[in-house]
Amino acid sequence: MLYRDEAIVLRTHKLGEAGRIITLLTRQHGLVRAVAKGVRRTTSKFGSRLEPFTYVDLQLAVGRNLDTITQAETRAAYAASIGADYDRYTSGTAMLETAERLVVEEREPAVQQFLLLLGALHAMASGDRRPGHVLDSYLLRSLAVAGYAPACVDCAHCGRAPSPAADGSAGSHRWFNPAMGGVLCATCRIPGSASPAPETLTLLGGLLAGEWPVVEAADPRHLREASGLVAAFVQWQIERGLRSLAYVER
Repeated sequence: MLYRDEAIVLRTHKLGEAGRIITLLTRQHGLVRAVAKGVRRTTSKFGSRLEPFTYVDLQLAVGRNLDTITQAETRAAYAASIGADYDRYTSGTAMLETAERLVVEEREPAVQQFLLLLGALHAMASGDRRPGHVLDSYLLRSLAVAGYAPACVDCAHCGRAPSPAADGSAGSHRWFNPAMGGVLCATCRIPGSASPAPETLTLLGGLLAGEWPVVEAADPRHLREASGLVAAFVQWQIERGLRSLAYVER
């Protein structure tokens, strides 16, 4: 039986003398691992279309263990642009690994994760936004889609809202702990919690909501602090952590 789907190539590894196993995030079938026969031969018709960061339209034949790719047409080739810059490449690689780790069930639809990754790759390849900004926003939003959104305003443990600031503006809690799910009030704070600046917590909310004016207006020190909190939160939530995140320059 044949079927078609759109997909983003997440990862590849060699199979036999000339084939590859391609790990895909598809629009309708979620995570799929499929065989691409003969793609390592120079005569292959679609070997270059099945590289990481590529958005493709595929035809696949259902197999007992692994499906087989029978046709591949490129919709967007992000690999050249992302691979040409170290920061974009390392950040993009971390996004691909995150997508693979968060879509747990193979062949189960994960449309939101697919669309989120596709949009993030487009933003990364365009160069309009800084790679670190795109990565941090993607990490928080993909975790939110998977059900692990960090608490950035109300206490993650008791749900208490922060008291207003002295000038009447919205206040913020003083503590953040990845293991507890985000910000904590003074009552719920546990040892080892970080104490980020209020502006950093506002920035985390902006990254989570994709509010780019908030992100781009942030002070560099708050951006660095927010990136550290994002990395710590992601590593705690994803079992075994993300290996590729270690290569991202912060």
